[in-house]
Amino acid sequence: MSTGLIGKKIGMTQIFKADGEMQAVTIIEAGPCTVTQIKTVAKEGYNAVQLGFAQAKLNRPEKGHVKGLGQFKRLQEFRTEDISSFQLGQKVDVSLFKTGERVDVIGISKGKGFAGVVKRHHFRGGPKTHGQSDRERAPGAIGSTTYPGRVWPGTRMAGHMGAERATVQCLEVASVDPDKNFLLVRGAVPGADKGWLLINKSSKGK
Repeated sequence: MSTGLIGKKIGMTQIFKADGEMQAVTIIEAGPCTVTQIKTVAKEGYNAVQLGFAQAKLNRPEKGHVKGLGQFKRLQEFRTEDISSFQLGQKVDVSLFKTGERVDVIGISKGKGFAGVVKRHHFRGGPKTHGQSDRERAPGAIGSTTYPGRVWPGTRMAGHMGAERATVQCLEVASVDPDKNFLLVRGAVPGADKGWLLINKSSKGK
């Protein structure tokens, strides 16, 4: 069976456990997804299954790729050891996951625009006394005099923050609702509401 699903972030809420403890959870619309392609070791060099999710208007080449199985807004490939249980057009839904198991959620983090080093890299900033009236959020020196005589690649400086792929690992599945295709996971996941997500069974376990 597939190790993951494509989903969409609905938002956050809170639920109560049987013992009365409150949990903050994220609601994810996970699937149902359709198998649009099956890759094998013999042909592609590895085993994988490609899933399609959500409706969209496709052009002719895109329609040819999905072979009349539907018009999908998002396609995603998932590696799997056993492909014998898959068929083109097969549906994979949220029942793939069980309450209490762990999942890894991948998404695109919220974009923060251009940010300084204090916000972007958690720098402490400069001294606030002895005439340093304009150095509180400055990065300080970025070079090393004669050697190397240049700025090292990868030096932490101000720049674009967020809007990049992020993964949160080992989130606990709080609840599964097959009727609404909702997956509730404990804690927060990357990205804004209505953002695309990939939900995989965690390889780290509990």
